[in-house]
Amino acid sequence: MKILLFGKNGQVGWELQRTLAPLGEVVALDQGGGEGLVGDLTDVAGLRATVAAVLPDVIVNAAAYTAVDHAETEPELVHRINAAALEVLAGEAAARGIWLVHYSTDYVFDGSGERPWREDDPTGPLSVYAKSKLAGEEAIRASNCRHLILRTSWVYGARGSNFARTMLQLAAARDRLTVVNDQVGAPTGADLLADVTAHLVRSALAMNHPGGLYHLAAAGETNWHAYASFVIDEARRQGLALKVKEIVPILTADWPSPAVRPLNSRLDTLKLRTDFGIHLPDWQFGVKRLLDEIMSSVLS
Repeated sequence: MKILLFGKNGQVGWELQRTLAPLGEVVALDQGGGEGLVGDLTDVAGLRATVAAVLPDVIVNAAAYTAVDHAETEPELVHRINAAALEVLAGEAAARGIWLVHYSTDYVFDGSGERPWREDDPTGPLSVYAKSKLAGEEAIRASNCRHLILRTSWVYGARGSNFARTMLQLAAARDRLTVVNDQVGAPTGADLLADVTAHLVRSALAMNHPGGLYHLAAAGETNWHAYASFVIDEARRQGLALKVKEIVPILTADWPSPAVRPLNSRLDTLKLRTDFGIHLPDWQFGVKRLLDEIMSSVLS
């Protein structure tokens, strides 16, 4: 099997290079491409030529425009990367009879209510970023290519910046932190996404699975304030001295931002777990592993 991976240096793409390698040859590209291949999702002709040159059995797209607030200032570029590029990749996948795996987001929903969102619930994106991600989903479905669209939430990775690392840095420097407590979701590790993706690709090809849209997130739920408190408490338990004395909960309305964020980011993962026999660990499991890695470097 040959797999063409876009976005190799992102949080999820970095982990995918590890988990996809046992399945076959992985041609992994970042925005700069390499060896005559194009990884820049704004280059439509280059994307087509790259697929034609690689002749993959599976395309996995882990590249995206993810700067949610900045997206409000350049909607055309966001749409080109998150939607128009997916129309091209899906068209190539359909024409060649190959699979396309793509990641989407809880942001396609309007964040109302308290029930976890199911795959067939009505969407209602609130921001430029969210609208572009939904448009990417729609382009894939319209192509009729064989696909797996995986919606996820609150993604973090050990590589690069993440919420936990930011909270620890702030907690070391400040006496008081303010963190939003009315946005609810499940922190989901890039390593979990990559592990499950490899299982889905292997299973889908072996079973001649029809594919489709699935929700993929860690089990359980929390809010950003509780998440921050968990991180800080766990770090202290492991022996890290922190300055912070107070973590104050605030409402989203008290922390205005250019892009509107959904309050309810809960995702119902029953369909994925049933169709593929997947067990999704509680969000605390992955965050503790992340903290162990952070703490080992800080305390060594």
